Amino acid sequence: MNSKQRRMLEAIFADPVSGTIAWADIENLLVAVGATVIEGNGSWVRFAKDQVVASFHRPHPAKEAKRYQVRDARAFLEQIGAKP
Repeated sequence: MNSKQRRMLEAIFADPVSGTIAWADIENLLVAVGATVIEGNGSWVRFAKDQVVASFHRPHPAKEAKRYQVRDARAFLEQIGAKP
């Protein structure tokens, strides 16, 4: 994990939840911690690691993830043991 990904991990776990995190940065972080990307139909994407699967709907047209998506990413990271 590089320094940008480490900062992103800290931003995802920060309170209050940020609404300005780019979705592409979250995807990049999830891949960096070892999650496999499973493309779905349309904007749906799933990430899987160690029998844990999380489904997300990519935000569009905005590039920023919604606060609930950041919370869901935080929960997935906690389940797979990736914490700052």
